[in-house]
Amino acid sequence: MTESTATPSIAFIDIDNTLVRGATVYLVGLGAWRLKLLTARDVASFVWQQARFMAVGENMRHTETAKNRTLQMLTGHTEDELRRLGQEVYHRRIRARLRPEVLTRARLHLARGDQVWLLSATADVVAQVLAEELGFTGARGTRFDTVDGAFTGRLDGPMLHAGEKAAAAAIIASGTSVDLRECWAYSDSYNDLPLLSAVGHPVLVHPDRALTQHARLARWPILRPSAPRRRVLAPDQHKKRQASRA
Repeated sequence: MTESTATPSIAFIDIDNTLVRGATVYLVGLGAWRLKLLTARDVASFVWQQARFMAVGENMRHTETAKNRTLQMLTGHTEDELRRLGQEVYHRRIRARLRPEVLTRARLHLARGDQVWLLSATADVVAQVLAEELGFTGARGTRFDTVDGAFTGRLDGPMLHAGEKAAAAAIIASGTSVDLRECWAYSDSYNDLPLLSAVGHPVLVHPDRALTQHARLARWPILRPSAPRRRVLAPDQHKKRQASRA
């Protein structure tokens, strides 16, 4: 299948430790400290958790702590303020942490007419900023409750995590003529197994230990951005390689 004759599909890409090295909630926390929205103690905690996240992968207890601290930090502030913070953090910290191989795959998807959506437990506004900056189709993240335009310190619905990501992908696909079995998903975490299992073309990016073990049994392809000089396959080439291994 060539780019000109390929049937358009959807690529769903996780953000934390997949598209971006590390967790964006911690990077936003560092940006908030710079704007004096956090204390030095808070930022020390964010730095430690960021280092651990990059070393061992997602830890829900730490993610929950960071989420709660972020909610407290944002109480009384507006979506516009969070958007401006997200834009500043993107240019100061996130852009330099983008995984080039994942970004290349995303651009290959766009070039062949696919939609590219970010799905992340990070704040919905921050996920949208990333999608806009990178020219992707859109993003879905965890929504924060607002009253009269100001954050209340509560979530607006569940965190976009685990099964919630799979549900979001199904909703996005239902608005198109694309079957989920023709879609792609990129993730590093075993917690995204519902999403990876829902699509026809799961691709693992620097996966954690549990997801690596599952991938070996399921024979799912693994993209390791840290591998030197590794050739990045276009989506259609990747599909052909999968077929040849079946």
